[in-house]
Amino acid sequence: MLSPEVLHKLESIERRFEELTHHLSDPAVASSGERFKKVSKERAGLESTVVALRAWRSLQREITDNEAMLAEKDEGIREMAKEELASLRPRLEPAEEQLKVFLIPRDPNDDKDVIVEIRAGAGGDEAGLFAAEILRMYLRYGERRGWRCEMLDVSGGTLGGVKDATVTISGDAVYSFMKFESGVHRVQRVPATEAQGRIHTSTVTVAVMPEAEDIDIQINPADLETDVFRSTGSGGQSVNTTDSAVRITHKPSGIVVKCQQEKSQTKNRAQAMKMLRAKLFEIETERQQSARDATRKSQVGTGDRSEKIRTYNFPQDRLTDHRINYTRHNLPSVMDGDVQDVIEACRTHFAAEALKEASRSDASRAAERRS
Repeated sequence: MLSPEVLHKLESIERRFEELTHHLSDPAVASSGERFKKVSKERAGLESTVVALRAWRSLQREITDNEAMLAEKDEGIREMAKEELASLRPRLEPAEEQLKVFLIPRDPNDDKDVIVEIRAGAGGDEAGLFAAEILRMYLRYGERRGWRCEMLDVSGGTLGGVKDATVTISGDAVYSFMKFESGVHRVQRVPATEAQGRIHTSTVTVAVMPEAEDIDIQINPADLETDVFRSTGSGGQSVNTTDSAVRITHKPSGIVVKCQQEKSQTKNRAQAMKMLRAKLFEIETERQQSARDATRKSQVGTGDRSEKIRTYNFPQDRLTDHRINYTRHNLPSVMDGDVQDVIEACRTHFAAEALKEASRSDASRAAERRS
C-alpha cells in the first residue's frame, strides 16, 4: 500500500507534469527553441511516472467497484465480481512497487553519452582476444539499440587481439544502460593456442564513464602537457605517415590519454580532451559519492572495477553475473551483442537495492519525527 508521503510525492509529480504540458502550448515557449526543448525534456522524464500513477488509480477504482458488487443480491453479479477481483488484486502490489521505483532519485548522468575503455587483463594473448570480442559485443549492442559508436583509440595485440581500446557511444540515455558494465569480465574456455585442450581463465577490465561537458569539468590549459607522434597500426594515406596522433598528460592527476584514429591532429586532440574530461569527471563523481556515504559500495552507483562482475564460461555455454546471481545461455548470441536481458536484469536489481535504501531512509526519518 502506498503511504501518504509516497502518494503526496507522486501527486506533486503529476501536477508538475500538467504544468509542463500547459507550458508547451504557450506561444512564448513554442517560439523559443531552447526553452521548448528544455520543457519537453523535463515533461518526457515525468511521463512514465504519471502514466503509471493514473493506471494505478484506475486499477484501484476497478477493485473498489468490484468489491461493492460483492454485496449485490444477484449471484451472477457476485460471481463475476469475484472473478474480476481474482485477476485485479494480484496486479495492485506490483503497480505500487513500480511507482515507488519511479521515486528513486535519478542519476543525473543517466542521459549522458559514455566513453568505454576495454583493457586486456590476466591471460596473455587469450585476454587480448577476449578484449577484442568484448569490444565487438558492445559495438553490436550499440548497433542494435541504434546508438552511434566511434573508436577513439585502439592498441592491437598479437593474434588479432586488443591490448586496450576506447570507444564513445552516443544515443538516448546510454549511461543508464551501460553504467553497470564496469568491472572485471572473466572468460573460461580452451584457447585456440592450447594444444592440450585445457581450459584457461582470462580477464578483461571494462570502465564506463559518462561523457563530461565543458561545464562539468574545467581544465586549466597550464595543467596540460601535449605530445604529438606518428600513428601506429594499419591506416594508410596520412594516418601513420604524419605526426597526427596526440598524447595529453594532465599533470595534477597524472592521467594520460591518447588518440590516433583520425588523420587530423586537431581532431585527435579534441577526442583526447573528451577522454580526459570523462576521466576527471568520473574521479570527481566518485570523490563526491564517497564523501556522501563512505560506507556504501560504489558499485551501486558507478561500478567497482576491481570486482569480478561476470563470467563467460564457454565449455558450459553459460554467462553468469555474480552481482545479481543472473545466468543465461547461448554465448554466441551474447558475444554478438544480445545482452539486453542481462543489462535490464542489472538495472532492475540495482533499482530495487536503491528502493530498499530509500525505504530505510524514509522509515528512519518517520521514526525521528515521531520521537
